[in-house]
Amino acid sequence: MTIRLHDTNARQIRDFVPLTAGCVSIYLCGATVQAAPHIGHIRSGLNFDIMRRWFEYRGYDVTFIRNVTDIDDKIIKKSAEQGRPWWSIGYENERAFNDGYDALGCLPPTYEPRATGHITEMIEMMRGLIERGHAYEADGNVYFDVRSFEGYLELSNQDLDDLRQPSGDNETGKRDKRDFAMWKTAKPGEPSWETPWGRGRPGWHLECSAMAHKYLGTAFDIHGGGIDLIFPHHENEIAQAKAFGDEFAKYWVHNGWVTLAGEKMSKSLGNSVLVSEMVKQWRPIVLRYYLGTPHYRSMIEYSEESLRDAESAFARVEGFVQRVVEKAGPVEAAAEVPPAFAEAMDDDLGVPQALAIVHTTVRQGNSALAADDKEAAVARLAEVRAMLGVLGLDPLDPHWAGESDRGEDLHGVVDTLVRLVLDQRQSARARKDWPAADAIRDQLNQSGLVIEDSPSGPRWTLGPR
Repeated sequence: MTIRLHDTNARQIRDFVPLTAGCVSIYLCGATVQAAPHIGHIRSGLNFDIMRRWFEYRGYDVTFIRNVTDIDDKIIKKSAEQGRPWWSIGYENERAFNDGYDALGCLPPTYEPRATGHITEMIEMMRGLIERGHAYEADGNVYFDVRSFEGYLELSNQDLDDLRQPSGDNETGKRDKRDFAMWKTAKPGEPSWETPWGRGRPGWHLECSAMAHKYLGTAFDIHGGGIDLIFPHHENEIAQAKAFGDEFAKYWVHNGWVTLAGEKMSKSLGNSVLVSEMVKQWRPIVLRYYLGTPHYRSMIEYSEESLRDAESAFARVEGFVQRVVEKAGPVEAAAEVPPAFAEAMDDDLGVPQALAIVHTTVRQGNSALAADDKEAAVARLAEVRAMLGVLGLDPLDPHWAGESDRGEDLHGVVDTLVRLVLDQRQSARARKDWPAADAIRDQLNQSGLVIEDSPSGPRWTLGPR
């Protein structure tokens, strides 16, 4: 068994060999909490949740760090615009992110450090870089000298002479316009911390280098994030960490975007689809299926039609699970997933190929049900539950327990009303009035309800919208 991952730095799929046998260390760039999360943000957390689950299934002890950037230019700007403390905005949105992760079934990270809790580690890293000749102070700012680090831009494969380094306000005193800020001098009214170079606040890139060093040491296995972070963020993280003396990440793994009308989903473009609103319209488990089942490196073009397709596909899986449980009672997940599923997941987390095995197994299970082969149906459900568990999509998992299709508070009322109509249908069937029974079923179908006749009596579910 060998897990293989696409390494952005190597530009190819590589065999995964952990630094410590039996252990995996992962650092994921998490939320910058200037606003509530859209589904593009949560996709990244979800993709790496599936990675983590697969490593754990394969027997690895996983340390998973997902940071929170709770101070940056955008948060400070929002604070000024709204007349609210910067920390109030950050904490409110941090909770919104965690609500989103939890709603879509992401396991909590091993540690979730905030940038502002690690100023001491950042000062230590800057001091070390200045002593080694890789950084310098100017006008209260601290800059990284990009020409001092030979491997700069290897991750993003750029030419230094053509580089256009993003710069913020008040970044004065640079020796080279391509140098980037690790520490920014304080401006009136802005949050700041005391350092040997005066009061100021950290730059975005420094935060992650310092926190990765704090929680994972000088070397760790996997650094992850969205493809938009390759430059400048991850490139600058590498420069700081390696110039400081760390080996840093052995593998770089990046997920694709969620796009809308061909553009990256972002707050600045005003095309965000907020998670808090999406979970009111769609079942969270369906959102997880929609965001988590494409390959992590692929782009997802958002549309309601594709969400409806995901809803229908998951309904087929969930319906099979429910029918077997009704017939045979609770069924435990198999100890192992089918070999073809494992092979797909080992190959750069090939979730689409693995999901095809899930649906094939569901079809086999449905055929067993149709043939009244209870033993085979139970065996297929055990396999399906094992596979869905790895993907975080098992509808029988306690996390999803009690999740209703839509309108949980109204479910009992609707059920009572539907049962009255179904009793009328049963009476029509008992007197062999098939046209009347079929008419009742058709009317229910037109209202969005799917009626199935099971050994324990008729059952209803909400159909695809």
